[in-house]
Formats: sequence, structure tokens, C-alpha cells
Amino acid sequence: MYRIFTLMLGLLATGGAGACIELNGEPVQGALLWGRVAPDSRVFLDDEALDVSAEGVVVFGFGRDETGTRLLKVESGEEGGEKGSQNCEQQLQLVTREYRVSRVEGVPQKTVTPDPEHLERIRIEVALVRSARAVSGSATDFASGFVWPVTGRISGVYGSQRVYNGSPGRPHYGVDVARPTGTPVAAPAPGVVVLAEADLFYSGGTLIIDHGSQVNSSFLHMSKVLVPVGTRVETGDIVGEVGASGRASGPHLDWRMNWRNRRVDPQLLVPPMPEAVPIP
Repeated sequence: MYRIFTLMLGLLATGGAGACIELNGEPVQGALLWGRVAPDSRVFLDDEALDVSAEGVVVFGFGRDETGTRLLKVESGEEGGEKGSQNCEQQLQLVTREYRVSRVEGVPQKTVTPDPEHLERIRIEVALVRSARAVSGSATDFASGFVWPVTGRISGVYGSQRVYNGSPGRPHYGVDVARPTGTPVAAPAPGVVVLAEADLFYSGGTLIIDHGSQVNSSFLHMSKVLVPVGTRVETGDIVGEVGASGRASGPHLDWRMNWRNRRVDPQLLVPPMPEAVPIP
């Protein structure tokens, strides 16, 4: 579970000191953090303006390989620093992680590089997924917290990478849970379905749920996609079934999450996997 990471931010405009914003989460690679500010606030991560809801909820995340420090700045009050406004800022030092790297030799090249006739299909599907992930609803469903969409043996983790025949492949940006084909997949948090495709080249049966402010969950390799685009789902609603569609070596759910263009780690948002889950 996320721990509350309280930022004690100096109130620069007033000269005082106190808690400017409480964040759910910690500044580590792959983390998604959110908190609450005054509804009229403007919030920046370095120079990037963040979405602030009508209720003052703000969210941001860090990618797999981000390092160094980030400046979180909150500007409250009227535009231009009117009397009574409060500005505060805090340097966030990113904590780095070690990722699993495995080397695989003797892999047929056709399984590493797609055939030329598939490239146009892949290009179209990549654009389709990118467009769905760009949806920026005003909801703050991410702030309700997350649960596992399916429970089982974790067979793949965020950030891991394989080196095929000496050439590094793309890192894995999700968490894989191995379960038999047909196992129900539940929504891990409320949201709206923005993509529902039965057969994409790489990811097979694919569903994307928008949780607000460009925070979204993707579910890959499903045997069935059970809800259409535009459907409002709540935590625990069944949205699909586990499968091995697309480029998958066996039945499992690949759960991924994004904030804007950052790929974040779903496993940082949920409790530990229950130990009593049967292993398929």
C-alpha cells in the first residue's frame, strides 16, 4: 500500500512553514502520487503544469528511468501573486530502483522483429492506443485507491528487461499475473472505458480504463473484452477474462498504468498479493 508521504513545504510568500500538501506515495521511480491543495491552486512539477480538480486533487508520476530531483511548486491565490496568496515549493529527490535483466540467446529473429507486412498494422494500433491514453477526464477516480484486477502468481514485474541475442529489448512496463484462460478480470478502480479491442497485434484483447487526469490502466492479452468504450465501471466490476492473445507465451494478465507519457508501476498502488492464491 502507499504510505502517506507528507511534504513539509515552506510557505514562501508568507514566511511561515507547514504542510502545504500531503501526498499519497513516495518519490521513487515508477511511482504515482496524488494529494490535495486549495482548489484555486496552480501546481507545477518542474515546469510542467499539473491538473488540479475542482476539489483541489492533483496527481503526477515518475517514469522507470527518471533520476535526480524534481521541483514541486504550489501557487495559491489569485493570478499574479495577489495579496494573501501562498506559494510553496519542495525538492523531491527520486529514489532509484534495481530492475531485473535476463539474457536470452538463440531466439529466432522473426520473434524479436515483426515481419514487414505487419508494420502498418502495428503503426495504426500504436496510434489508436496513444489516442486513448491521451483522454483527460476531469474525474479523480485514481484517488479512491486500487485493488488487484486479478490475483495469482506474479510472473513478470515492472521495469524488467530481456536482452535477446545481445540486443536489449524494451523494458516490461506492467505486472504480469499468471492465471488460467477465462479467469475474470475486475476493474482495479473506478473509471471510464476508453479503449476496447479484441485483437491487437502485440497485446491481443486490450482494454484501457481512464481514471481521470490521464491516469489510466491497460489490460493486455485478454481472451475476452466484456465492456465497450464509454462504459462507466466501478471497482470490482468484471471487464474481461484472462487469456494468451497477441504475443503472449501463456495465459496471464498484463496490467499496465500510465500518467500522461510516464509509465508507472501498478504494483506500487496495491497491497501485497495474497499468499493463499492458488498457483495455476
